[in-house]
Amino acid sequence: MADKILIVDDEKEIADLVALYLENENFTVYKYYTAKDALKCIQEETLDLAILDVMLPDTSGFQICRKIREKYRYPVIMLTAKGEEIDKITGLTLGADDYITKPFLPLELVARVKAQLRRYKRYNMGTEPEEDVIIHSGLVLNVKTHECMLNEKPLSLTPTEFSILCILCREKGNVVSAEDLFHQIWGDEYYSKSNNTITVHIRHLREKMGDSFEDPKYIKTVWGCGYKIER
Repeated sequence: MADKILIVDDEKEIADLVALYLENENFTVYKYYTAKDALKCIQEETLDLAILDVMLPDTSGFQICRKIREKYRYPVIMLTAKGEEIDKITGLTLGADDYITKPFLPLELVARVKAQLRRYKRYNMGTEPEEDVIIHSGLVLNVKTHECMLNEKPLSLTPTEFSILCILCREKGNVVSAEDLFHQIWGDEYYSKSNNTITVHIRHLREKMGDSFEDPKYIKTVWGCGYKIER
């Protein structure tokens, strides 16, 4: 079931652009240009995350954030004007989980959304802790010792290669985008790294695993989307 995301921004172009990027990532988006319509949506829909512009024509994003926090715990990301540090402080004080300064890259916002949803589901919804040993089709990954075995033979992986393989195994059956892999591994450093970094690491992983690019047994490239390991 797709996560439901609320976007509130009176700048129609920004709201429409953010909605387009999120919908392309298969999120269900509720988009509004006024606080009144957004507050109605908050009461009527079961949301997973809200993106709130600070400056709105009928009230502030802070007021919406405060209203959300009276009843709900899902993540809130504030959109603030450039250089307005007081907005960031106020938003975080009222219970916002993150903020992003305008102008911003849509992909950066998408990465922040995914990071907040992961964190929320892991720590606030009683999900089970991640396993220490991951086993899949002859592949054994020990997360605590960073040891990897393939068909009972040890694989010598770099920390980044190991992390990529862990993420793909935990998400097996699902496509993980290069942007999402970037953010999970490098966090805020994601935007300063080369776009080819993940591609290079995937190629090295395939070479070490003896995996074929044309007919892969493990890591499959889904063109235009990312990578996945089949169930």
